[in-house]
Amino acid sequence: MPGPESPRAVVFGCAGPTLSAAERGLFRDADPLGFILFRRNCVDPEQVRTLVADLRDAVGRVCPVLIDQEGGRVQRLRAPHWRETPAAARLAALGGDTAIEAVTLAHRLIACQLATLGVTVDCAPVLDLARPETTDAIGDRAFSSEIDAVTALGRAAIDGLMAGGILPVIKHMPGHGRATVDSHHDLPRVSADLATLATSDFAPFRALNDAPWGMTTHIVFDAIDPERPATCSPTVIEDVIRGEIGFEGVLVSDDIVMQALEGSPAERAQRALSAGCDVVLDGAGDLEAMHAVTAAVPLLTDAARARLERAEARRPAPDDVDPDALAARLDVLLASGQD
Repeated sequence: MPGPESPRAVVFGCAGPTLSAAERGLFRDADPLGFILFRRNCVDPEQVRTLVADLRDAVGRVCPVLIDQEGGRVQRLRAPHWRETPAAARLAALGGDTAIEAVTLAHRLIACQLATLGVTVDCAPVLDLARPETTDAIGDRAFSSEIDAVTALGRAAIDGLMAGGILPVIKHMPGHGRATVDSHHDLPRVSADLATLATSDFAPFRALNDAPWGMTTHIVFDAIDPERPATCSPTVIEDVIRGEIGFEGVLVSDDIVMQALEGSPAERAQRALSAGCDVVLDGAGDLEAMHAVTAAVPLLTDAARARLERAEARRPAPDDVDPDALAARLDVLLASGQD
């Protein structure tokens, strides 16, 4: 069985709010890098804390636990047990310095929530540029159509999470804004030329390429690799994400169960890792599929392990804040936007 110094290059989900004996056994033997939580896993704070502890106990180490807590439609922690965060576009609409302060506060509050549960990585912020044709799967999850606004607000989100000791994941690299269909169900294709992409879609990711984690997108970019979606394309990952964008952090695939990808989950995982992803994300919690993925996925490479160690080394101790005071200030800012 792999030792704690060499986990498998996969992040798994689980089926429900508690671990089954079969899941415990699989995770013990597979030794995945970490885990991801979804809405089905989150009932109340005490239950989530117990689940996170049980997941780590299954692999015998303190491992990364991820969640998608963006705000708006994509937040796994919901009322009444957790404060809900407005969508990115709602915060951005406050404008100027107010929007930057609101985004920073919102993500500092998210960090407070996650830290009390033992969650360590938040799959946010979205750095995709909103466009008239952008699929509703992105929609108001995007801050803006303007590069400078997305960059400034993305930096505020990163800073807010990092201040609370939570590592952010910039997504969806190298840009999802031109997709007109939902990659959960179909394979989007983008026909824009490389020069256009480089000066627009790639720009926020390039400006924030110092983020500790990043996530790929399941989109075919005809001008870069017309045969393979970005997640499974060595050309996109090596030439664009690592090259043009200059991203040096941990690169995790978007969920391999999404229907934009072809083949079995195991085949999808192999393609993503072969293309250059450091880690694959299999969030479905399907026991049979996870067994197959385990058999197909190798241990972390030395390069991936080094990136993870660098990311962890950047995690600060959370600053000392009063969450109630932060929430009250955020509410004032949100109210000012309704005048």
